Amino acid sequence: MANIKSAIKRVEIAERNRLRNKSYKSAVKTLTKRYIEAVNKYTVDPTPEAKQEVQQRMSAAYSKIDKAVKHGILHPNNGARKKARLSRVFKAKAMASTAPATASTASAS
Repeated sequence: MANIKSAIKRVEIAERNRLRNKSYKSAVKTLTKRYIEAVNKYTVDPTPEAKQEVQQRMSAAYSKIDKAVKHGILHPNNGARKKARLSRVFKAKAMASTAPATASTASAS
């Protein structure tokens, strides 16, 4: 443990910042998991309500990622990468769910 007063303060500040950073990162991970669950639910049953839930989950995750970047918890490139991965998940799942339907109609023609 530090003996100098300023060093003791820095240790306390570092611990406070670590806990704040941890809570933000944990929230980002949780919102990402909830978003992926909503996307999976939407691909199984593509209803307007499910799509709206996907949009809400994406919005919440984007918001938390942007706040983490703004507060310096995540690097801007890291935040951009996380958001790109979220949008890529939805696009891939949505295309996968519509591709078999269009392929079967094309082969039937």
